[in-house]
Amino acid sequence: MRLSLKTPLLLIFLFGSALSADAQNSYKVKTIVIDAGHGGGKPGAVGSFSKEKDIALQVALKLGRKFEEEMPDIKILYTRKTDVDVDFYKRAGLANDNKADLFISIHANSMPARNRTTKGTETFVAGMHRINEQDVAIRENADVMLEKNYKENYGGFDPKDPETFIILSLFKNKFRNKSMELARLIQNNYRETDNRIDRGIKEQGILILQRCGMPAVLTEIGFISNPEEERYMNSSAGQEEIVNSIFNAVKLYKKGNDTN
Repeated sequence: MRLSLKTPLLLIFLFGSALSADAQNSYKVKTIVIDAGHGGGKPGAVGSFSKEKDIALQVALKLGRKFEEEMPDIKILYTRKTDVDVDFYKRAGLANDNKADLFISIHANSMPARNRTTKGTETFVAGMHRINEQDVAIRENADVMLEKNYKENYGGFDPKDPETFIILSLFKNKFRNKSMELARLIQNNYRETDNRIDRGIKEQGILILQRCGMPAVLTEIGFISNPEEERYMNSSAGQEEIVNSIFNAVKLYKKGNDTN
């Protein structure tokens, strides 16, 4: 089943609500949704001794606690706090329903089994992309196929159909620039503070980001397929660095965007 040409209009109506001029003039970061990628029967990428879903949850909970302790004026919502499966549309729906100001999704990257050397961080935002740049979008969106009634929930979305991505790419993300700003701040901290390899900011048709009606990023905190980075992401010190980098990026973003 394929998306009809009217689908982008429906997506814009449901998920692309823009802030009014008055709301933008009094904008403040008050609510943040932290999304631990995968979960339950969707382990994500698997390393030699750990799973992406577990690393993502550990980092997400630590990031949330840091906000709650150091910036208690910000409301923190979690898409999951345990090892459970949460459908993509419900994750984005949580952010949209609560009028969140930022959406941050935590993931771990992976390469094919023979590649154990690739390392580094990269952060994704929703946006236009070319057909030959769909690897990450396809990998992340593939979990949709594991959800019950996915055709009904996603209007016939098929993560294996290139036409789907072409249609979805027509939907303009009103919050692209702010998403790019936050992504840039996160990557800067990974590189300059943590001395991580910076693989840059990428625009991809990742469904969960496309559905968020606010600035949204998906940050890949390292490669679980790389033994060194797998150990780093599972260590207390490594997770603390990652959390601090994301937290300080949001803090700087908030300082630069909050208005009275």
